[in-house]
Amino acid sequence: MIPIKKIAESLGIDENHLFPYGRYIAKVDHKLLKKLENKESGKLILVTAITPTPAGEGKTTTSIGLSMALNRLGKKSIVTLREPSLGPTLGLKGGATGGGKARVLPSDEINLHFTGDMHAVASAHNLLAAVLDSHIKHGNELGIDLTRVFWKRTMDMNDRSLRKIVVGLGGSANGIPREDGFIITAASEVMAILSLSKDLKDLKERLGRIVVALDSERKLVTASDLGVHGAMTVLLKDAINPNLVQTAEGTPAFVHGGPFANIAHGTNSILATKLALKLSDYVVTEAGFGADLGAEKFINFVSRVGDFYPSAAVLVATVRALKYHGGSDISVVHEEDIEALKRGFENLKVHIENLKKFGLSVVVALNRFDTDTEREIFFVMNECEKLGVKAAISEVFAKGSEGGINLAKVVTEVAGDSPPNFLYEWKDSIEKKVEILAKEIYRAKDVEYTDEARKALKFIKKNGFDQLPVIVAKTPRSLSHNPKLRGAPKDYTFVVRDAYVSAGAGFVVVLAGDINLMPGLPKKPNALSMDVDENGNIVGVF
Repeated sequence: MIPIKKIAESLGIDENHLFPYGRYIAKVDHKLLKKLENKESGKLILVTAITPTPAGEGKTTTSIGLSMALNRLGKKSIVTLREPSLGPTLGLKGGATGGGKARVLPSDEINLHFTGDMHAVASAHNLLAAVLDSHIKHGNELGIDLTRVFWKRTMDMNDRSLRKIVVGLGGSANGIPREDGFIITAASEVMAILSLSKDLKDLKERLGRIVVALDSERKLVTASDLGVHGAMTVLLKDAINPNLVQTAEGTPAFVHGGPFANIAHGTNSILATKLALKLSDYVVTEAGFGADLGAEKFINFVSRVGDFYPSAAVLVATVRALKYHGGSDISVVHEEDIEALKRGFENLKVHIENLKKFGLSVVVALNRFDTDTEREIFFVMNECEKLGVKAAISEVFAKGSEGGINLAKVVTEVAGDSPPNFLYEWKDSIEKKVEILAKEIYRAKDVEYTDEARKALKFIKKNGFDQLPVIVAKTPRSLSHNPKLRGAPKDYTFVVRDAYVSAGAGFVVVLAGDINLMPGLPKKPNALSMDVDENGNIVGVF
């Protein structure tokens, strides 16, 4: 690895704006962006994917490899990614630093504690929870209704047993008993706020707007009402600064912020993206899960908040995943099956059509595996050509930047200054926004609301939050709200079961299907394969 000071120097970042965390990791002062505001911005390349499958698509690996390949072509490129969450790293998904020869380094440190941002977010979140219960214990001047406390506690771990708990047991000295629960840190509104804030002032104001409970008259109680948003900002003072690292080939990388894409907006911090745009010709950024989740939210929400727009979209797919969507069992996706591939291609086709609705030039990146046959590869490339979409084979996992040269060339050819094209206006009603997303993106025939959802929407409208953008929380494993519906489901009823407001982050979350904000561990979590030797060398963190 190259010392991080040299990586910073290559970008024109001086030592006054660099806060090193050892030799290979540093934070960059977010105030540098103010000094660069008159500098021309580079082009933004949004990397997304087909609907995720157990076969894996390699979106992060492709993002890293593409950025390295752009540098290999003589373009100045930076890749921006989210920070990994310990829960998935130790659980089922594993780390989030890429793979093979297309990784960000030092990967073990990034996948584990990194610069402490996750700890800072959890601390700020739990401070608010602690002050809330302390306020109730010491007289409850705000008249908080104990049956209408929304703010749960958090930890960066998968632990299903903490989803629903009771706090305050053991007598009056320990507080007042009430139902509570934990969510994973990446699902915290504080994480979303950190990733959306433009500076410390914006961060503090957003934290103050967090709705934590209702009082006895059913009026909102916020973090600012409790007077704790200032202290929360103190805990996040350093976390707001983007983290600078490097890829396996020395390409600069910002890894900062980590909101999930199925329950939040699912992309790295706005500060990291804007800073990268001022420091390079091409910024490659990744949106979580499939294009129906991360990419939709990036375009309809994040790009408006950040005041930027993608110049092109790269849609990552694999032959194996397409066969899975075509009905193949996961155990046989390595075997040639043209018929399953034909059926599964419909999923890719829907995502292509959806991205085009935003006015974006789309490039399909076919992430190649050793088990892919020439017939299968030809089929996918030929079908993309029929749709008028450029496609390129990506082999960055095995070959690094060399395996992404063709992809990078195609991206530079199509990347342009597309005028923003949003699917809905924020001022539209929540029902209209949801209907547009359900029919245009998820391909549903109609939308149905449960009684609980209607009650939640009534509350949201009553308190003036109905003109906020919508973040749909649904399964990432299907275009629909039902994870069992593979491929390209259509003409079904999209069911909304609940909704809540994230006032500080600035969006309304609409829940469809069964979504947990605290994941559980599988029978054999990744943690069982991890170890460290007497010299401190870590094994098993992937």
